[in-house]
Amino acid sequence: MDRLHHPHGKRYHEDQQHKGALQKTENGVASIHVHEHHHAHVSEASTTEKDPVCGMNIRADSRFRADYQGKTYRFCNGTCEAKFVAAPSKYLVGEAPSASVSAGTIYTCPMHPEIRQDHPGNCPKCGMTLEPVIPELDEKENPELADFHRRFWWTLPLTAVVFALAMFGHRFGWMEASVQSWVELVLATPVVLWAGYPFFERCIQSFIHRSPNMWTLIGLGTGAAYVYSVIATVAPNVFPDTFTAHGRIGVYFEAAAVIISLTLVGQLLELKARSQTSAAIKSLLGLAPKTARRIRPDGTEEDIPLSHVHVGDRLRVRPGEKVPVDGVVVEGSSSLDESMITGEPIPVTKRVGDRVIGATMNASGSLVIESEKVGSQTVLAQIVQMVAQAQRSKAPMQRMADQVAGVFVVAVVAIAVLTFLAWGLFGPQPSWVYGLINAVAVLIIACPCALGLATPMSIMVASGKGASGGVLFRDAAAIENLRKVDTLIVDKTGTLTEGKPTFERSVGVNGFSDREVLRLAASLDLGSEHPLAATIVEAARQRNLSLDKAEDFESSSGIGVRGTVTGMQLALGNTVLMDAEGISTAPLSQAGDALRAQGASVMYLAVGGGLAGLLAVSDPVKATTAEALERLKEKGIRVVMATGDGVVTAKPSPRSLASRNSTGR
Repeated sequence: MDRLHHPHGKRYHEDQQHKGALQKTENGVASIHVHEHHHAHVSEASTTEKDPVCGMNIRADSRFRADYQGKTYRFCNGTCEAKFVAAPSKYLVGEAPSASVSAGTIYTCPMHPEIRQDHPGNCPKCGMTLEPVIPELDEKENPELADFHRRFWWTLPLTAVVFALAMFGHRFGWMEASVQSWVELVLATPVVLWAGYPFFERCIQSFIHRSPNMWTLIGLGTGAAYVYSVIATVAPNVFPDTFTAHGRIGVYFEAAAVIISLTLVGQLLELKARSQTSAAIKSLLGLAPKTARRIRPDGTEEDIPLSHVHVGDRLRVRPGEKVPVDGVVVEGSSSLDESMITGEPIPVTKRVGDRVIGATMNASGSLVIESEKVGSQTVLAQIVQMVAQAQRSKAPMQRMADQVAGVFVVAVVAIAVLTFLAWGLFGPQPSWVYGLINAVAVLIIACPCALGLATPMSIMVASGKGASGGVLFRDAAAIENLRKVDTLIVDKTGTLTEGKPTFERSVGVNGFSDREVLRLAASLDLGSEHPLAATIVEAARQRNLSLDKAEDFESSSGIGVRGTVTGMQLALGNTVLMDAEGISTAPLSQAGDALRAQGASVMYLAVGGGLAGLLAVSDPVKATTAEALERLKEKGIRVVMATGDGVVTAKPSPRSLASRNSTGR
C-alpha cells in the first residue's frame, strides 16, 4: 500500500479528486474510494442508514463514507470508516458473499438479522446463538448442538431419578423425608447448574441488555425453584410450619430439573432444524469449482484456486468441467448445462461472444473464456446471498410478534409476582407453597417460545426446503403471501416434464426402412453437439446399428445439419431446412402431425435430395406431475403452463407432454 497519509491517521492511496481514495483489490475486482467532504450536499440528508461496522443508525449525509463495488457506505465516525476500508468483506459477508466464508466471518441472529458481529456469541435481544451469515462449505457439526447434546444425555438419568423420587418416594417410603431432600439436591444440582448454565447465562444477558425474552422467564422460573429448594434442604428451620409437606419442607428440585431437560430437548430440535436448513446454502456453495485453469500471457497454463481468479483472466474450460466464473467465450464452442440457473436441463450451445455463468457444466467442447465477474459478483454468489437473506428476513407477522414479545415477558413476570402474593395471602394452606408453585408455573408455561421462535423457524425451513428444490424466495413476506396465491404459472420443459429427450420412433418412406432412417440420422449426428443429436445416436447404439463417419459436416443453427455419409448427401432438420433443400414433407405430413399432437419433436431426413423419413423425440412427463396438478386443483389453484413450444406440441394433456418441437434444431 502506498505510504500516503489519510485524514484519520491511516495510509491510503490519494488521488486529486478525493482525499484518501484507496484502490483495494479483492479477488481482483474490489475498488474503494474514501470521501472526506466537509460540505457534502446530499438530497436524502433527512434519511438514516446503518453503519456496516457497528450497526449504529446514522444520517445519510454523514461525511464519513466509502465507495465499494459501486455502492456508497456511510459510517458514524472515522474509526469505523478505517476498519471498513481495511477489510470491507469482513463487514459485508451478508451483502456480497464469496464462494466460501473467509476468516472474516460475520455472525448474525436467525431472529434478528440486524444483529451482526465478527465473533460468535449470543443475540443481545433474544439470547439465541449467533450463526454465520453464510455457512462454511466444510463446516463441521454445530458446536452448540454437540454441547447441548452432551449436556442433555449426561444429565437425563439424573432428571429421571429426581422425578421418580419426587413423585413416588413419599408413597413407598424409600427413605426418610429429610434424606430424600438431600439426595434430590445432589442429583438435581448438576442438571440445573451444569446442563442449565447456558440458559442462566442468557437470562442474565437479557437483564444486562434490557431485552426481556423467553430466557428471562426460564432463568427466573427454574432459578427460583432451585434456590428455594436448596434453602429448604440446607436450612429448613427458616421456613414456617405451613411450608411443610409430607414430613419435610416442600422442595421442587424435580420441577427445575425437568424444565431444564425439556428446554434442552427443544433446543436440540431447533438446532437440528437450523443446521438442516443451512444445507441448502451449502449445496449451492458446493456447485462452484474449487480451481480454475488460467492461461498465462506466454500461452502456458496453470491450475489456480478459484479465489485467485481476477477480472480479465483467460481461463480454459475443458469438457466435463464446470465454468469457474462468469465470463464471455473468446475461443471455441460447446454445449453448457445451465439447469442450475434456468431450470432447463437441455444444454445450451455457446460460441465466441456468448456469455457463460459460473458453476454451469461444460458438456462437450473446449472453451476459453475471459472472466468478467468473480467472487461476490457472480450469479451463484448472488443466489447464495438471496437464499441466506430470505431465511433471515422478517415476515409481517414476525415483526408484530417481536413487538409483542418484549411487553409480554414483562407482563408475565408481573403476573407471576402477583400470583405468588395472591396465593400466599389468600390461598389454602400451605398457601405460600402453592404461591411459589403457581408463580413458577406462570413463568415457565407462559414463556413465549412459540411467539418468538415459530415464525423465524418456519421461514428458515421454508426457504431452505425451497432452495433445495430449486425454488428461491425473495424474502419472508413472499412466503407469507403464498397463502393468497390462486394462479400458478409453470414452465413445461424440466418442470412438468423430465427435461431429458428420449427417442420415440422413426418412420421411413420412399424405400427406406425405419431402422435405416435411424442409422443414417445417427451417423450424421455423430458430428453434432446438439442434445437431440445425442439422443438419436444413443438410440441407434442401443439397437446395435452400425454407424458411419460423416464428412463435410455442416450445422445450421436452429434448422438442422447437413453432411455426407458413405457418399450420400444427407440433411436432417425441421421443415425450414427441408424447404431450403427444396424437399416436400407432404408424404409424412399426416404422421408428423400425429406425433406432434402427442407432444413429440419431429425431424425430417433427406437423402440425395429426396425425403427418406422422419424421426420423433419426446420429453416424458414426470411421474409426479399428474398428482401435483391434481392436488393443486383440489386446493383451488389455477395452473397455467408457459412454454416456448408451438401450440401443437404444447397442446397434449400433462400425461403426454413433451419437450421442444423441431424448431430447436
